[in-house]
Amino acid sequence: MGADNKVFSYDEVSLHNTSKDCWVIINAKAYNVTNFLDDHPGGGDVLLAAAGKDASEEFEDAGHGSAARLMLDEYYAGEINPLTSPRPTAKAAYVPPEVPKDDKGISSAFVVKLLQLLLILGLAVGVHFYIRSSTNSEN
Repeated sequence: MGADNKVFSYDEVSLHNTSKDCWVIINAKAYNVTNFLDDHPGGGDVLLAAAGKDASEEFEDAGHGSAARLMLDEYYAGEINPLTSPRPTAKAAYVPPEVPKDDKGISSAFVVKLLQLLLILGLAVGVHFYIRSSTNSEN
């Protein structure tokens, strides 16, 4: 790990939140992962989503093994001052995309689902009659 043993606040780390300057906090330690963005197996967007934040939970949930934990040493920037606290971050609620509707208020997704249902029913009826006719012709 770094010889400096620098200590950062959560606010200081939160300023490093771009693709040109990307830091994350994992288990009360700050890591400058800017140079790892292109090499991260999950893609740089995963790290950018956690840039400037405490990513401990995400890191643990991803099931990183010992190799990933050893790699952290290479990107170590310093410790997090335990007397500082992270700003609460509200996770954005999922908002489904707006589905276009025609002038009668019927969405195109509804029409597609209806056509899929009719296709499946048509195939089922066709298979039923095919099997029935082939068993009748054998008798």
